[in-house]
Amino acid sequence: MAAGPEIAQPAALVAAPPKLNRRSTALMSAWLRDLVISLAISAFIIVFLYQPVKVEGTSMMPSLDDQERIFINKFVYRIESIQRGDIVVFRYPRDPQKSFIKRVIGVAGDHVRIVDGHVLLNGKMLVEDYVPTVYQDDRSYSEVVVPPDSYFVLGDHRSLSNDSRDFGPVDSSYIYGKAVFGYWPVDKVGRLR
Repeated sequence: MAAGPEIAQPAALVAAPPKLNRRSTALMSAWLRDLVISLAISAFIIVFLYQPVKVEGTSMMPSLDDQERIFINKFVYRIESIQRGDIVVFRYPRDPQKSFIKRVIGVAGDHVRIVDGHVLLNGKMLVEDYVPTVYQDDRSYSEVVVPPDSYFVLGDHRSLSNDSRDFGPVDSSYIYGKAVFGYWPVDKVGRLR
């Protein structure tokens, strides 16, 4: 065979390890680390500090509507005491599997009496601007002295509320949070009072 012109073969390309792989691995590791830290912090906040809850029922209208979403502070009562006017979340005394949300009217030692729907606290009529006239009822309730470590609670929608008028004062061991902030629906976003 005749020798003809030689055709140069292309030089073998040597594949260098791409720098992109190392960068993307480092980026992915940092992202995963940040995600795990964020989830851990979120879990800590939800378990120990704040918990989102959904209001079910109309007993706290107009302050809280049915299906409204709020945050409760589960830590606050470890550093401060429960006050009159606080909106608290507690296990229902007759069925601790259920949770209720109500407003604290009386604390330990208070004398609470209701006459034709008007609350008398320690002998003085309580001014309740959070209970509109259409939500009042005319039930009366004989005077009770709130026992130690207990609270007298009422729903703001007095004519539809199952509260201390029905099940008596709530022991402090049943209370596990203070309603502090509404986040849904958007028109109700804000601090609760």
